[in-house]
Amino acid sequence: MCEYKVFLDGNLVFDEVIYAKADGDRVLLRNVIGETKVVENCKIVEVNVGETKIVLARSR
Repeated sequence: MCEYKVFLDGNLVFDEVIYAKADGDRVLLRNVIGETKVVENCKIVEVNVGETKIVLARSR
């Protein structure tokens, strides 16, 4: 299973992410132990499987 690091503005905001869902202007994230985090006013701009990272950007 791939676990992703999630970055926003160049900063790591959540680690070991196995689930990400864009929902309007927010992104719901869940990690391997079931913790969830909602990042408001952002969107997914990159998913890089090779580097196991997801990049978010602020919504305008």
